[in-house]
Amino acid sequence: MRVIVVGAGEVGSNIAASLDDDHNVVVIDTDPDRIDAITYAYDVLAIQGDGTSIETLREAGIADADLVIASTDVDETNIVICGAAKAVGEPFTIARVKKTNLLRTWEQSRGAFGIDFMVCTDLQTAETIVRIAGLPGAHDVETFAGDLVQMAEFEIESDSPIAGETVSEADRFESLTFAALLRDDDIVIPQGDTVIEAGDAVVVIGSRESVRAFAGSLTPEPTLEDANEIVIVGGTEMGYQTARLFEAEGLEPRLVERDSRRARELAEQLPGTMVLQSDATDIDFLVREHVDESDIVVAALESDEKNLLVSLLAKRIGVERTIALVESGEYVDLFETVGVDVGVNPRLVTSEEITRFTREQRTENVAMLESDRAEVLEIEVDDESVLFERRIQDAMADLPDGVVVGAIGRAGTLITPRGETVVEGGDHVVIFVETAVIDAVTSAV
Repeated sequence: MRVIVVGAGEVGSNIAASLDDDHNVVVIDTDPDRIDAITYAYDVLAIQGDGTSIETLREAGIADADLVIASTDVDETNIVICGAAKAVGEPFTIARVKKTNLLRTWEQSRGAFGIDFMVCTDLQTAETIVRIAGLPGAHDVETFAGDLVQMAEFEIESDSPIAGETVSEADRFESLTFAALLRDDDIVIPQGDTVIEAGDAVVVIGSRESVRAFAGSLTPEPTLEDANEIVIVGGTEMGYQTARLFEAEGLEPRLVERDSRRARELAEQLPGTMVLQSDATDIDFLVREHVDESDIVVAALESDEKNLLVSLLAKRIGVERTIALVESGEYVDLFETVGVDVGVNPRLVTSEEITRFTREQRTENVAMLESDRAEVLEIEVDDESVLFERRIQDAMADLPDGVVVGAIGRAGTLITPRGETVVEGGDHVVIFVETAVIDAVTSAV
């Protein structure tokens, strides 16, 4: 597939990195430094030019392009790029936007602006925050098979109750599969005698109840249903969207916004949220408003420095869990190292969602792990699948290493897979796959 990516920033670069092995990728950007960087980093054709220009698109091979991804930092530019691409070719177009109102406009008239699929950074990031907040200790959470199956990733600390245990010893939960251990740069496919080490990231797949019970065994932090106090710091669009989604879950968060005018707007738009007008970097205010009694604090301010400061202040006064927006992707690990529980990078969330969409052409649903080191796929089994009407232990012989069958959804019922389990036509099988063998797996199953 020929893919044209316009915008070689963090979003575009991540997309190019995810697609360059399997597709003919062309990247366009006006910045010569970005073009040089992406040329040396990835196996792509990089062109310096304006993606809204018909001439530049023709130079990139728009006539033969199957997919155009507009991923610059300017919403209007991305919309124009998709329209220009449709004017001179017939590619499928994907636009990245920040403004939620543009997404709503597009949803009311699909195909408007020449856009086939639109990803809204602010909304996508807010949804990610709420999913992570709903499962204590989780760094990544996705659902499959009509919400029947949940996948989650947990970092194992040195004081974790399962650090040093074998997988067999740690597997004390019904309907749960230990799919993988992410250890430094390695992916370990666990066996019963595999020892879970401090520093590992454990990927589990199973029923919501079992995944939640497993999460509860790792940390005393409350689930979203048990959370009494959620505080969102920052009335940015992402702060607003996060509060709105918490309200949709039946919760009543508090939101702190420094600007009085913006605070009044938010109070009118969020009937289930208590909006406080103040500076959340003022520790006296935090103590006075009993933020120390909060279960979760979400830092959604306009700068990484302020989000880091608020998160560390919240941890210092006793907040159970902090989630911070991190605009610079390279700072996520730094935030989590110095004490923030989870850092969420909007650009990475967006690039993964766009890359996920390209994968979904072959699967029912996809979750990407650790910047695309591995994926969890949902496959509907038909008679052409290597799994069709076979025992899992027999079918695995025809699949590459690095594959784990994590769960099976059958007519609304969850089946925990074992070697003797026979997969039937119509089953929705959720499997963990190392990215290196993704093409071999999707063609087989």
